[in-house]
Amino acid sequence: MNAKDRPRFDVDALQAVAGSKVFARGEAYHREGKVEILALEPGRVLARVVGSELYRTVVRGHGAHVDGECNCPAFEDWGFCKHMVAVALAANERGEGAQAGDALTRIRNYLKAKNVDALVEMLVDCAERDPALFDRLELATAMTDGDDKTVEARLLAVIDSATGTEGYVDYHEAGGWAGGVEEALNAIREVARSGRAGIALKLVEHAIDEIEEAAESIDDSDGQCTTLLHQASEIHLEACRTAGPDPVGLAEELFERELNGDFDTFSGAAARYADVLGEAGLAEYRRLAADAWAALPARVGRSEYSGDYVRLKDILDFFADRDGDIAARIDIRAKDLSTPRDYLALAQFCLAHGRKEEALRRVEEGLWVFEDEQPDEPLVGFAAELLAEAGRKEEAEAQLWRAFEKSPSQGLYGQLRKLCGKEALDRAVAQLELRIKEGKPIRWTMPADLLVSLLMGEEMFDAAWAAARKYGVSLRQKELLARASEATHPVAAIELYAERVEERVGSGGNPAYEEAARLIARMSGLRGEQEQAAYVADLRERHRRKRNFIKLLG
Repeated sequence: MNAKDRPRFDVDALQAVAGSKVFARGEAYHREGKVEILALEPGRVLARVVGSELYRTVVRGHGAHVDGECNCPAFEDWGFCKHMVAVALAANERGEGAQAGDALTRIRNYLKAKNVDALVEMLVDCAERDPALFDRLELATAMTDGDDKTVEARLLAVIDSATGTEGYVDYHEAGGWAGGVEEALNAIREVARSGRAGIALKLVEHAIDEIEEAAESIDDSDGQCTTLLHQASEIHLEACRTAGPDPVGLAEELFERELNGDFDTFSGAAARYADVLGEAGLAEYRRLAADAWAALPARVGRSEYSGDYVRLKDILDFFADRDGDIAARIDIRAKDLSTPRDYLALAQFCLAHGRKEEALRRVEEGLWVFEDEQPDEPLVGFAAELLAEAGRKEEAEAQLWRAFEKSPSQGLYGQLRKLCGKEALDRAVAQLELRIKEGKPIRWTMPADLLVSLLMGEEMFDAAWAAARKYGVSLRQKELLARASEATHPVAAIELYAERVEERVGSGGNPAYEEAARLIARMSGLRGEQEQAAYVADLRERHRRKRNFIKLLG
């Protein structure tokens, strides 16, 4: 099949994303010729679809990757709609290689043949009937002919209109809202590049404030607000480079925004704006951060989260790193040790800069400060590594066992196994069995699951199955054990797979049927052909009314 005949979109993927009912309706729309393709581009198809109204529909992507948008109510409420299915199928009918000959291409060629006066009249006539086009042309005119005051006032109105939410903006409306804001930001960028960078600075700062405020009223699941704020911050930096504002005043403004902003729009501003700030601006930035840092008390031990510590720490670390002052960078980190991870980060930093003794001292201090809390496994593990390397193996083992007794885990056992050898297994098993007997839970998993997992890791499958039967384990752990021990315990694995097959078929639905079929296929490699054939025949007989499942059996 050549490129011209190959379909653009995978039909199975279309069915999966749309659902069977929506796909069927879209297929009917396509058959009835309700799609008019306006533009065929390599990654985008634009069309009009005749429904209860005339809808503008865009389908993007290629192959199994397909998305897009439609201005119909169904898309706003549910997402991928029948109109998008119909457009994708119409594009498939044209073939992957087709791009020319669409309506917009014909219109474009027609317009090229017109003289300027005729085009102007056509555009003005359209603007009279289309408020959005009128506003766009009026804005372009103001930017070209208007004075600074007029341009600023006009764009402020555009920003306020674009960023306004008028209530909550749900997921399906968020894309349209973001598109309008992006157009406003592009207009500000044009102002910055047209010799009015000073005005652009005021405008983009206003836009940032409005986007951040609007974010509270938007379902931003796709991160549109983050993307818009990134674009706005880039425009702000570009405008600063052109306008050349007072570096000290700029430092004060940037510092205020970085420290007190609800978003990370100006995070790392000192580094990003270094060329604009110059030495005078950077010195002011550093002074502001140092004064604010000095006003904060040192923290050792559990404390409430404070963004001021995090942000000021990053700012001052930038300057200390710029000076090459390792001692200052350590002191900055040592001022806020309110969590075990702060101690770990400090110790890792010391080690990375060749200060092994200080790294060990800091990590031991962290263990002591938080010894009454739930063990922090990364901190304990790092401490054990440093203690062992320092020739203090017994202390390393003691720290690991203390943590394992409080909160057993696969990771802690792995380090104990490395230090103590296989002797670690007997002690770990004894501790887990005692915990099971006393009914003491552990975080993230069941004690019996962890016990079976440790035995599996040692390839002690007899003991693992015995523990699973004695103590009871989760279904997931049973499946992991069955897969790991298929070669040595095929009967046990088959029994479990058969149980899962019945459960999956009983629950119904294609995903469950597919999982059951995969388990049946695994069983075929664990026993003779006749036994497997009899098993499959029995399944066919007992579940013959479940056609989709029977079809998967082949």
